[in-house]
Amino acid sequence: MLIKADQSLLLIIDIQERLAPAIHEGEAVIAHNLWLTGVARRLTVPVLATVQYPRGLGATVPALAEMLAPEEVVEKIHFSAVADGCLDELPALARRQVVITGTETHVCVLQTALDLLGRGKEVFVVAEAVGSRRPEDKALALERLRQAGCVIVSREMVAFEWLHRAGTDLFRAVSRDFIR
Repeated sequence: MLIKADQSLLLIIDIQERLAPAIHEGEAVIAHNLWLTGVARRLTVPVLATVQYPRGLGATVPALAEMLAPEEVVEKIHFSAVADGCLDELPALARRQVVITGTETHVCVLQTALDLLGRGKEVFVVAEAVGSRRPEDKALALERLRQAGCVIVSREMVAFEWLHRAGTDLFRAVSRDFIR
């Protein structure tokens, strides 16, 4: 099962101003999300982001917020973005594959991914683009997600599967701007 650019969306969970500093290796998690968002944009893969209780946890971190249109960011109060129903009306959710990143791996990422699996979606979780405050919680969550049927991938796996082939102008541009 390959990740296809025309059948997937990138879903970024709760990378927020007040939470990000507490995430283990949080700067790296943000950097991986910026990279994936840039690749998704270049390949016209839809991008959605959630914010959990923004009054308490703040808005999406500025660097990532700059890459998102206001209608691509949805507010939620449940840990699972699916439980809130905040994604239900968005056309991108009609796609069968969901590539998930964000924080915290063992809470909102986990619950959203499990709910998406329950809806019959193919769910891919990008290992280096998710994070938790404690590395142990992230590791346990990734294992549980794998056991439940999510596919754990790297950001380059996603990019190369979205590209599908070399030798095109698009491949050369993405390779030059993101992979080198």
